[in-house]
Amino acid sequence: MASVTISNVRKAYGQVNVLHGVSIDIADGEFVILVGPSGCGKSTLLRMVAGLEEITAGQVRIGARVVNNLPAKERDIAMVFQNYALYPHMTVRKNMEFGLKLRGAKRPEIDAKVSRASSILGLDPLLERLPRELSGGQRQRVAMGRAIVRDPQVFLFDEPLSNLDAKLRVHMRTEIKALHQRLGSTIVYVTHDQVEAMTMADKIVVMHDGIIEQQGRPLDLYDRPANLFVAQFIGSPSMNIVHGAFATDGTAAVTTPAGLRIPVPAVPPGRAGQAVSLGIRPEHIRLAPGGIPAKVVVIEPTGAETQVTMDVQGAEMVAVLHARLDARPGDIVHIAADPHLLHLFEAEGGGRIDLPIRELAA
Repeated sequence: MASVTISNVRKAYGQVNVLHGVSIDIADGEFVILVGPSGCGKSTLLRMVAGLEEITAGQVRIGARVVNNLPAKERDIAMVFQNYALYPHMTVRKNMEFGLKLRGAKRPEIDAKVSRASSILGLDPLLERLPRELSGGQRQRVAMGRAIVRDPQVFLFDEPLSNLDAKLRVHMRTEIKALHQRLGSTIVYVTHDQVEAMTMADKIVVMHDGIIEQQGRPLDLYDRPANLFVAQFIGSPSMNIVHGAFATDGTAAVTTPAGLRIPVPAVPPGRAGQAVSLGIRPEHIRLAPGGIPAKVVVIEPTGAETQVTMDVQGAEMVAVLHARLDARPGDIVHIAADPHLLHLFEAEGGGRIDLPIRELAA
């Protein structure tokens, strides 16, 4: 295995700039996920690491080697694609053997590596089947097995679970994470699904419009998003955002044009009246007699939780309650939020404001 160092990497197609100086340090054995909306540049960056896209500027190192000008076959990487890319006329065994045969490996080495990968991924009963005889999850495991047998320095995954149904995606997330723990491999993984990123990664890199908005451990991004974009992208359902301003009457509060008033510990000097955005995660809202009145709009029971969309004095909010709600659309409930888990952001630019915020109350 090896580390991957991406230093000030840029990508342009003619006059169109796609990546604007991206830098990421990926440690040996680390599982790093690049996440962001479609068009943010994450797949382009992965393909540049793989050698499938030219690097306009900057440097990519795999281990001690600068690989900018190395062809993909000489980078000692293995890539797993979204569409599996299996040879339809070959059995599972032959699909897994094919890359080793091209490299001139001897039969004993091929058999040993295929046997090991097959055992790890539970493919032993499927080795003589053709891809058309497999489910989507089984095909994805074969694609992973074909990568494992190469024993590469780095595994690259490009949205490998996008074609699977919801239940199978959850199962495959577990399998990929267990595979990483078993092999201790370096993995760079691209997805648009922030739940995949939160549950699987050692480190998440959040990208947007060709730049990195924030990178760090999953719970660090969840607990302390650097800006409004990360705050709304990380977490499901998305963070509630209330737009308002610091109070101008000398009290410590954020007020909205509709009259919603949320107490805060203090208004920073010189910021009275300044526009701000306050964030409240749905899972941090609870029912509280005497709290802020909220009109129920939609109730979505899921069994263990109840997701409620509410109108809070003109602001739409979503709450995830860990109990069943005895209410109907149009009813008034009263809510509060955890006193330590609210967030403030600059209205202009969206940067984080580090202030402790007291409990949301009436």
